[in-house]
Amino acid sequence: MPPNAVPQPSTKWPSTTRASIKRAATKRLAILGFPPIWLPVGLTIAAAGFWVFSRMFTPAALVHPAADPPVVSSAAPAAELIPPAPTPVPDLAPAPPEFSIRTATEQDILDHQPAAPVTTIFRLDVNPRILVLDFSSLREQGLMLNRIAAFVEKAGMPRDRIMSDAELAAAIRGTGESPDTFYYGHDYGAASLASFFSLADRDEIRLTPQEEWLRRLMRREGWSAPDQQGGLLSIPQAGSSKNIDKAAREVILRHELSHGEYFTNPDYAAFTHSFWTQVLTHQERERIRAHLRSLGYDSNVEEIMENETQAYLIFTDSPEFFTPAMIGMTKARLATLRAGFRRGMPQGWLRDGLERRSGDQKAAPRR
Repeated sequence: MPPNAVPQPSTKWPSTTRASIKRAATKRLAILGFPPIWLPVGLTIAAAGFWVFSRMFTPAALVHPAADPPVVSSAAPAAELIPPAPTPVPDLAPAPPEFSIRTATEQDILDHQPAAPVTTIFRLDVNPRILVLDFSSLREQGLMLNRIAAFVEKAGMPRDRIMSDAELAAAIRGTGESPDTFYYGHDYGAASLASFFSLADRDEIRLTPQEEWLRRLMRREGWSAPDQQGGLLSIPQAGSSKNIDKAAREVILRHELSHGEYFTNPDYAAFTHSFWTQVLTHQERERIRAHLRSLGYDSNVEEIMENETQAYLIFTDSPEFFTPAMIGMTKARLATLRAGFRRGMPQGWLRDGLERRSGDQKAAPRR
């Protein structure tokens, strides 16, 4: 050993100790009548028996481990041989809540009265690409849809960005309408919704919890993908405003459902475009445009003009919401337009409902 080296304790027994143990074992075997030659044989048999016994009573997971254990260097400090404490897993964002979507008829939706102030989602049975949000309050409806309305169709508001909370509040006050919502009922196509959320992400706009909820619903429906055909509509519960009773709720729902068909049925959208550009005269279109502008719609967007025209002229019967006088049109001219529209529109649930109501009106006794 080197000079001044400190002797290290050995992990082996001294050779003299091993020899004495061997001689003692040989002597004991001789006393028991076994010749010395059997000593190595006996030790081998005993070792084999112990190995078999241990295998029989050892769990399979230990006998056949899934993977070889890591090789640990004997020179490693003792602290490294202790398994480290598990690294804390960061809290994950809660999973989006499940959406309970009820397939329903138009009458089911109309008759719905929630037991609690919640927003109910309906899928229209005759057109599953139409979703109807039934809001218990106009405030909840506005928190979810007002900013989308400003982006999609309100006059004088930006189309290339999302308004801030302060801008939106000022815009709502400027309309002179309800402080909670732009409209009693809203309607948007899937493409417009996708554009809204894309710009919100681009500009890092902090959305309301209600808007985030809507984003999750869109993703669930697959409406975030391009070229999706979907229509999102909203209606308020009767009693949510002094102007909303059951009759008004029915008018709003019928009006909004026609928008849903426009968003999801290319044939109906094409027919509506032809009605707007070819059936109505230039003067009629301009009077309708002026009326819709007075309601706050962006009159420079032709799709909004033709979509709102079909909804008001053909599907809105209540004088609280629309009369032909509002657009400088006679009742006779409106009746002619409605009859021609009904005859020419594509076959389907919307036409069936229009014909049924027309028949009911003809059968009703005149007063």
